[in-house]
Amino acid sequence: MTSTQTRESNPSVDSNQISALETARRQLDEAATHVDINPDVIERLKHPSRVVEVSVPLKRDDGEVEVFTGYRAQHDNVRGPYKGGLRYHPDVTAEECVGLSMWMTWKCAVMDLPFGGGKGGVAVDSKDLSDAEKERLTRRFADEIRGDVGPNQDIPAPDMGTDARTMAWFMDAYSMQQGETIPGVVTGKPPVVGGSYGREEAPGRSTAIITREAIDYYGKDITETTVAVQGYGSVGANAARLLDEWDATIVAVSDVNGGIYDSNGFDTHTVPSHKEKPEGVRQHEAPNTISNRDLLELDVDVLIPAAVGNAITDDNADRIAADIIVEGANGPTTPRADGILNERGIPVIPDILANAGGVTVSYFEWLQNINRRQWSEKRVNNELEAEMLSAWNAVREKVDVESLSWRDAAYVVALSRIGKAKESRGLWP
Repeated sequence: MTSTQTRESNPSVDSNQISALETARRQLDEAATHVDINPDVIERLKHPSRVVEVSVPLKRDDGEVEVFTGYRAQHDNVRGPYKGGLRYHPDVTAEECVGLSMWMTWKCAVMDLPFGGGKGGVAVDSKDLSDAEKERLTRRFADEIRGDVGPNQDIPAPDMGTDARTMAWFMDAYSMQQGETIPGVVTGKPPVVGGSYGREEAPGRSTAIITREAIDYYGKDITETTVAVQGYGSVGANAARLLDEWDATIVAVSDVNGGIYDSNGFDTHTVPSHKEKPEGVRQHEAPNTISNRDLLELDVDVLIPAAVGNAITDDNADRIAADIIVEGANGPTTPRADGILNERGIPVIPDILANAGGVTVSYFEWLQNINRRQWSEKRVNNELEAEMLSAWNAVREKVDVESLSWRDAAYVVALSRIGKAKESRGLWP
């Protein structure tokens, strides 16, 4: 079925457990005070265009049939097709998908990509699925939402619990029903079936690029900069390793079980990422172990929260000792914590800028699929560098000229572009 309404967040919700939707709406309201935009546009942007909800039956390996719920939230497509990940996680809800799709709208706009925001997934524990079950689930889900996705309509990508192989299954199921191979229906595929080189590393690479630019902006020498990374997965590990190659000192990293700390820094290539060895960070030899909570409060030059949302809250924002925060994860800082950090003079470079490398290289992949021509990894990385620097400069100009926080500046850039597009297209009667 299709629903055009989502549950409003409870205003009394614990600020440390705030939903993605409530955070996205609060950030929108705050940014709207800094940009000259029609209030009607802001009101429209608080709501998704639509939310698709489907039942996804799965025949388990033992023959039992289970039915899971799948969602696809489509927030706004004024600048182009909806774009955003598909996640397999027990906590997937319509409300979460709407909030995350809003972030994707801002992210695409701040990067000036011709996409709008989408997000979806299935409420299932991917760790509880065999490979065969995951494939059957993916193919059935692809069929259930086939009429709502497409290379010019809505383009999913990998997210929590999904990967390149999942996208290949999705693309194949969609293509079989359409009667032709359509690689552009999803991004994040293996390169052998139309995926882009450098896509998996892109969010971490963009986080590293923005961190490097922030270090320079605040007058620091990267060779004398200490960095702590919470979440040594795809984003955190790739960001840490690239910063390490640029001679920053990575003094702490962590995964779900906790972290390790060495004031002299780690050779990050010897510390296993989550993909290389799940939950293996603590098994790496180090002079000190550390909790995820304590890692966030280390006295370092740069802190990169790259694990989960709501990591920095009003409970710990007063104890953050880093000089700069660069958000590698989506929504790691609650609105109240953001205010505390702003009052303390600690700049927070927002997720919609820092980790936008994933959707940017997804755009490159989409272009490659349309033109049926694959780019080299070197070209992808060079193009990504150029796009990230362009976005950084657009946001930095707002910070400098209008004395805004980095988050507000990023939203102003995004909302200005979205507002102009909506005003140009008008409102259908």
